[in-house]
Amino acid sequence: MFTKTNKQKKFTLVRKRVPFLFILPWIIGFIVFTLGPLVFSLIMSLFDWPIAGEAKFIGLDNFKKMFTADPQFYDSLAITLKFALIFVPLNLFVALVLALLITQPIKGIKIFRTIFYLPAVVSGVAVSIIWGWMFNSEYGVLNYILSLLGIEGPNWLIDPKWAIITIVIASAWGVGTMMLIFYTDIKGIPHEMYEAASIDGAGPIRQFVSITIPTITPTILFNVITSVIAALQQLTLVLLLTGGGPLKSTYFYGLFVYNNAFKHHELGYASANAWFMFIIILILTMIIFKSSSAWVFYEAEVKKEKKRGKSK
Repeated sequence: MFTKTNKQKKFTLVRKRVPFLFILPWIIGFIVFTLGPLVFSLIMSLFDWPIAGEAKFIGLDNFKKMFTADPQFYDSLAITLKFALIFVPLNLFVALVLALLITQPIKGIKIFRTIFYLPAVVSGVAVSIIWGWMFNSEYGVLNYILSLLGIEGPNWLIDPKWAIITIVIASAWGVGTMMLIFYTDIKGIPHEMYEAASIDGAGPIRQFVSITIPTITPTILFNVITSVIAALQQLTLVLLLTGGGPLKSTYFYGLFVYNNAFKHHELGYASANAWFMFIIILILTMIIFKSSSAWVFYEAEVKKEKKRGKSK
């Protein structure tokens, strides 16, 4: 019988270990910059941990304070959930409409794809400055356009009724990445399916409802989850556009955590706040995944159903 020599065994062992060397930088980065801070923040949540001074172990007192002695916690959570309920559907709708537009076979469509995607690569600070100018009640572009139509524009960043709408509009500015994800999935739909539906008398709307939407439901699921996570963690635009005002009408949960950590110097309490939001996001993600079995259709499942139908 053929037996491996020590040299061959060593070579086989090296071949098995080489792939791990390629992913080692990612593993180290994950441990140092993600898992490590995550575990450390959980430990911090059990302490009274000021920025300057000695940390003191207080157990679950930070969580108790959050639920029983801090009304701003509930106000910020309610404002953030309200924002998410508006932002997520709007984000999905705008991204899907833009994706459908850039799939059209018209001249110069590549230019429009670039234009629609460009805002997604602009930094949050730059976006905040741009929208700050546009929403300015005195010299802003939006109010100027409204004045040409004979409409008196609102105080976008000053009126509590309009402030959260400004954040929603500014946040929807960066739908380029989601648009490209939808676009890629839509372009992957076989053209023969639309041709067959057209022969059967289905119009564009019917084709969209019966072919496009069911086919891209896995992508919709992915985009829903990422949108929910982004909405619940919104901070940059709020911090730079409104600072939580006016009258704390845009005092989002992310800003609540940020201020507790770096303004009030309560790192332990801020860690407890952050962990609660982590749990909320985890629960919502699990609920969305659980519900997906009722409305998400995968190609493999469709093929299985067809085979079952034929076997019957």
